[in-house]
Amino acid sequence: MASWLGKSSFRQTERMAHSGAYRPTPADLAAAKDRTVPDVLAPGLRVLFCGINPGLWSGATGHHFARPGNRFWPALSRSGFTPRLFRPDEEKELLALGLGITNVVARTTAKADELTSQELRDGGRALAERVRNSHPRVLAVLGLGAYRTAFGRPRTTVGRQSDTLGATDIWVLPNPSGLNAHYTLDALAAEFRKLREATESE
Repeated sequence: MASWLGKSSFRQTERMAHSGAYRPTPADLAAAKDRTVPDVLAPGLRVLFCGINPGLWSGATGHHFARPGNRFWPALSRSGFTPRLFRPDEEKELLALGLGITNVVARTTAKADELTSQELRDGGRALAERVRNSHPRVLAVLGLGAYRTAFGRPRTTVGRQSDTLGATDIWVLPNPSGLNAHYTLDALAAEFRKLREATESE
């Protein structure tokens, strides 16, 4: 009984911590389409996490992975990348931990499937240039399908890739969107943890 209560309380705390004070209105979300969200980026990061593209909540708030139900921030916390659960509006605190965020495609859409294959390929080329300029140790792309299209690797699987971008290793992680039913939060955090442990052992 105590164990169940502990887990329930932990998940409630996760939800409360992840929720920000500002909640965009439907009009705010509609107006956010095609906006961009600034990268959280600095030279020489340990891991540069790369989403597919910003969603409407991110476009409206100006913060990455902002939509309630997105599991990026809980996965970072559970995997040990962050010492606690960060809110999206605390994203710049990642830099002190050697972590950053960017996207394959910059423009905001309601769903990632609104992006064309050409946009993803163009985004992949721009991302490769961004990585070569900022030199992160690892680029972690959050979305198997997006990576396959953007980098022309149709047989890619989740995990460390044989390809590199200069001296930067590439990992592919599952899309943390709550719509990704193939991965529970625990399974998602486990994949993030593999990456963290790899960066700490090298």
